[in-house]
Amino acid sequence: MMKHLIAIPPKISMFLVSLLVLVSAQYSCAFIVSTQLSRGPSLQRPSFTAELQRTGHPFIKAVKGGKNDDDYDVDDDEEMDFLDGIANPEAVSSNVLGTPLLCCCANVRDTGIGTGFYRNGFCSTGEQDLGRHTVCVQVTEKFLEFSKSVGNDLSTPVPEYMFPGLKEGDVWCLCAQRWAQAFNAGKAPRVFLRATHEKTLDYVPFEILQKFAIDSDEAEQALNELDEQRKKLEKLL
Repeated sequence: MMKHLIAIPPKISMFLVSLLVLVSAQYSCAFIVSTQLSRGPSLQRPSFTAELQRTGHPFIKAVKGGKNDDDYDVDDDEEMDFLDGIANPEAVSSNVLGTPLLCCCANVRDTGIGTGFYRNGFCSTGEQDLGRHTVCVQVTEKFLEFSKSVGNDLSTPVPEYMFPGLKEGDVWCLCAQRWAQAFNAGKAPRVFLRATHEKTLDYVPFEILQKFAIDSDEAEQALNELDEQRKKLEKLL
């Protein structure tokens, strides 16, 4: 019976083994990712999405579950990225206007603590920032009470995460999904557009943010300056 077996050249044999290992690894990785994502709790989709769809706006993206949804969180496993963010606070980023991102708050109530995922005062974001701490807001007591009621206590200090605890009037980088959730409940705080990262637009349309802008005059001026620059460039071309 062994005489009828076909001999496979070594090179082809090694190729088939490598291909089998690669396919198995991809399947295993896909399974792990899908099960991890399915564990996290999901937040309510904002009720205004149907209206936005009718007017041509995209849906708000589904909120990702996990502890990084907490607006004070910096994961211990991301310590190196956290330190890199502090060391490079001037990293180039854009805001929702398309202009350079301004500092949101570098020193909350003279605690020496800056806001943002990287605690450098900017609402910058990166691959490790799953919660997208990109919206620069001025918190209100109404919003803080609502946030605590849905499991995201922003009033209580958490020293291990360099979180001072927020009070009415404080300026902080809020998760984009949390802002949308607060908007849905009629509790959304007002925002600083020039300090709100452009990634926020993946979750909330600009027209909605604009209605909550604290720096609306400055934002309008920045947009006008962009238009002037665009017109000059068109003339050159």
